[in-house]
Amino acid sequence: MRCGLIGETLGHSFSKELHEMLGRYEYELIELAPPALESFLRARDFDGVNVTIPYKQAVIPYLDGLSPRAEAIGAVNTIVNRGGKLFGDNTDFAGLEALIRRMGLQLRGATVLIAGSGGTSRTAAAAADALGAAETVRLSRRGRDGALPYETAYKKYADAAFLINTTPAGMWPEVEGVPVELGRLPRLRGVVDAVYNPLRTRLVREAAARGIPAEGGLYMLAAQAAASAEVFTGAPLAPDTAERLYRALAFRKRNIVLTGMPGCGKSTLGALLAKRLGRTLVDTDAEIVRQTGMPIAELFRRKGEPYFRDLETETLRGACMTGGKVIATGGGAVLRPENMELLRQNGTVVFLDRPLSALRPAPERPLADDAAKLEALYAERRPIYTAAADVTVPVIGAPEKTANDILEMLQ
Repeated sequence: MRCGLIGETLGHSFSKELHEMLGRYEYELIELAPPALESFLRARDFDGVNVTIPYKQAVIPYLDGLSPRAEAIGAVNTIVNRGGKLFGDNTDFAGLEALIRRMGLQLRGATVLIAGSGGTSRTAAAAADALGAAETVRLSRRGRDGALPYETAYKKYADAAFLINTTPAGMWPEVEGVPVELGRLPRLRGVVDAVYNPLRTRLVREAAARGIPAEGGLYMLAAQAAASAEVFTGAPLAPDTAERLYRALAFRKRNIVLTGMPGCGKSTLGALLAKRLGRTLVDTDAEIVRQTGMPIAELFRRKGEPYFRDLETETLRGACMTGGKVIATGGGAVLRPENMELLRQNGTVVFLDRPLSALRPAPERPLADDAAKLEALYAERRPIYTAAADVTVPVIGAPEKTANDILEMLQ
């Protein structure tokens, strides 16, 4: 079978990897400029395709039939070629509903705001309605196509309980985008973002910082991929397929970020994990030494700590833009909130908790080059490392054991 994904820009997509995990068909990413959409669909040279921005509504006139779900929603993200006839379906509905249920959000009787007015916004409205929402309100900047302008929504629906983002705001590579001012929606009880690259968008991170349950769209992607595969092949998959796909892809796409005291073993463990997993290692201190041609201690003496911290942030910015790496941070990387934002974007932050008794001063570490400095630094930073971490791993024994412990916790 020949399957794939069509869209205007697909550099952000994980769909090829996801579908090929199933091992049932070839799957390719097919970028189409708008003028090329009609000729592609009329040629019908495929068995099945998924559809993404901006074509989920544009494909409908070229199809020979729609599933009841796709017809009711008015948006298609899955097309199957049956004997030369094209039939459209909407598996985004199943994916989004599965994500909301997995998060444990109770939409019944609530007001749900939906950022966006395109095809996925229609799917989100249908999913919210199916889950019992009292009211669903689509939002857009200009208030077109039945959507409400954001400014109006902030005033009229300040008590909204849930937000679903279906816009591309915050999607790689424009990762700083955020579609909604969360501070103007003070009663939110849950935020769902259909964007999955980066794994944690700025919207998701801001919601989490406010104590609001929030998730990106990776599970939605996995669940709709499983549903699409059933449409493509006509054969059912095991009930746990979406969960298995999600876990495998999430582990593959997350950076493993190592934090901890100077001398706790970040570089050693980073190299060990990178080799074992076949990943790129970014050791930020080593990268700064490579860029400047100076040891860290000399850089501190000549340029000062603020200069070094700025270099560290820029190094992290490049490393954290994409996932699937092992990142060994410098001991002070967690001190800047900006750095933690970068690290959490695509990463799981692991604190390597080596006891003070096992740490040693070193002349190449300017903030820990004698026992007194090291002890003071440990007392100051250990609470910061603990608070910043997603996972804390005690560092006791051989590096191989600690590496095994890390992988056990993350997989």
